[in-house]
Amino acid sequence: MKNIVLGFFLTLSLHTMAQSIPNTEETIQVPLKNGMIDLLTGITYTQIIDQRRVTPLKMTILVPRTDRLKPAIVYFPGGGFTSADYDKFYEMKDALAKAGFVVAGAEYRVVPNLFPTLLQDAKAAVRYLKAHASELGIDPDKIGVLGDSAGGYLAQLMGTTNGEKAFDVGENLDQNSTVQSVVSLYGISNLTNIGEDFPDKIKAVHQSPAVTEALLVNGPAFGDFAGAPVQSNQKKALEASPIGHLKKNLPPFLLMHGDDDQLVSPSQSRQMYEALLKDGNTAQLITVKGAGHGSFHFYQPGIIKRVVDWYLLTLGDPVKAKKNPQKVKNSNL
Repeated sequence: MKNIVLGFFLTLSLHTMAQSIPNTEETIQVPLKNGMIDLLTGITYTQIIDQRRVTPLKMTILVPRTDRLKPAIVYFPGGGFTSADYDKFYEMKDALAKAGFVVAGAEYRVVPNLFPTLLQDAKAAVRYLKAHASELGIDPDKIGVLGDSAGGYLAQLMGTTNGEKAFDVGENLDQNSTVQSVVSLYGISNLTNIGEDFPDKIKAVHQSPAVTEALLVNGPAFGDFAGAPVQSNQKKALEASPIGHLKKNLPPFLLMHGDDDQLVSPSQSRQMYEALLKDGNTAQLITVKGAGHGSFHFYQPGIIKRVVDWYLLTLGDPVKAKKNPQKVKNSNL
């Protein structure tokens, strides 16, 4: 009976609201401020063929519908080296696409796969975009990378390993994997001291053979291998760290980190910044006051605008880019 009465009053309320809406006819003029953005999903950018299985790695691409050769940004998601949810951080990707950039979110292999598999995947993602540059309207000489947390680590690695062909394996090897701009949000730059500046309890976690960076470098305990902390082999850990590949003539880096990050020490971005400058590279470090690891601060317009402006500065304005001479006929781009 109670539900019948509630239903009656709900119907009555909706009817009253409908009666309050005026009947009108009008003609409006809409200013053309926004273009169209095509969303391409379910893309397999590479396949990893093992003895017993084939693993497709996926990518989603946002493509502004223009006749220009656009810079492209590849986003690598964070996930503690245990997941790679490449469709997240839509707020950032949407803003970049509205600014005229082609934006790809790329999946990559995580633990128990060992380094350098995730870096090989990231380079394969860049080569895929370059191989399909004409169809997607991409300028292959203007590629940026973006990542948060473990994805920031991967974005940094993409920048510091520019030109290191040992990590280029798989498909589209006629293309290079060099990038021209790097953005890392609270990313890891040195696997040997992620817990630096933290209390002893947290430092002990990062000294464990079970922590994910140790699994990435050394693998899990199995058979007669008891596992090993990442610090057990400094040379191996540095080889797997962005800071271990520093050299001159690297692309420009934008490093952002919250000063209240309790998972990855803010000193990770600072030591990377100082090391880049020492080698004569271009870098900017932005410390976000009160921001934690992956906190809502990094989804706010002020942060997003800084990232968009960085790519406009380092890759150029897509609106002013040269026209695509190889426009594909009957393409929806």
